[in-house]
Amino acid sequence: MKLEKPVYGGPCWTELGTSDVAAAKGFYAELFGWRPETDPRQEAGGYTVAHLGDAAVAALSPLYQETQPVAWNVSFAVPDADTAAREVTGAGGTVLVGPMDVFDAGRFTVALDPGGAAFQMWQARAFPGAGLFNAPGALGWVELMTRAPERATAFYTTVFGWSVNSSAHYTQWGIEGADFGGMVTMDDKFPPEVAPHWLPYFAAADVDALSGVAAGAGGTVLMEPTSVPDGPRIAVLRDPQGAVFGVYRAGDER
Repeated sequence: MKLEKPVYGGPCWTELGTSDVAAAKGFYAELFGWRPETDPRQEAGGYTVAHLGDAAVAALSPLYQETQPVAWNVSFAVPDADTAAREVTGAGGTVLVGPMDVFDAGRFTVALDPGGAAFQMWQARAFPGAGLFNAPGALGWVELMTRAPERATAFYTTVFGWSVNSSAHYTQWGIEGADFGGMVTMDDKFPPEVAPHWLPYFAAADVDALSGVAAGAGGTVLMEPTSVPDGPRIAVLRDPQGAVFGVYRAGDER
């Protein structure tokens, strides 16, 4: 990812909604070396921020609604959550939650794109988002898995103003050409029950070794470590509670 800090329109945060926060703390601490800190306030609902050194890199939270799936979620930075929510609706998306204030940290919205993929928007106040990108254990890429690529392209370029770098095999998203993510069209290889979604990728010093650690800690390797032609080495993993995420070798470009 060519972005090194949160910028408007780009990914600024990723958080896991999980059925077992305690187990997730242990799994990701073993995998990435994260140091989790749970907000002690009752109204925070057990929200836990993971750190690498002093930098906040991701969050783990309980499931707040019965219909909420166990999954990783990606947040994009916006200057005004209320305006962004109106733009989402105007472009054919759906606002599910908010906009709502999160203490003094910022203002938060959950939405669906026209193809059904959930994403979040974050208007920063006291909390700007992740303090580290592209280092081992930190967010380094985000990927949209969709069955409606043309609608997705029209939607996200309208809402966030993303640049689009397309080839025959892959579409990359960027902010003024600084690529931070991509898009994969879900074909017949994806079971129909797999919903469109955003997939975060975390950087890794050694993808193969990390995949082995994940499997040994009770996770599942969904896609074995693979070298992308002229790109990074990647793998797709699932944690013991069922949340899917990717890893890629740090220092390589998508």
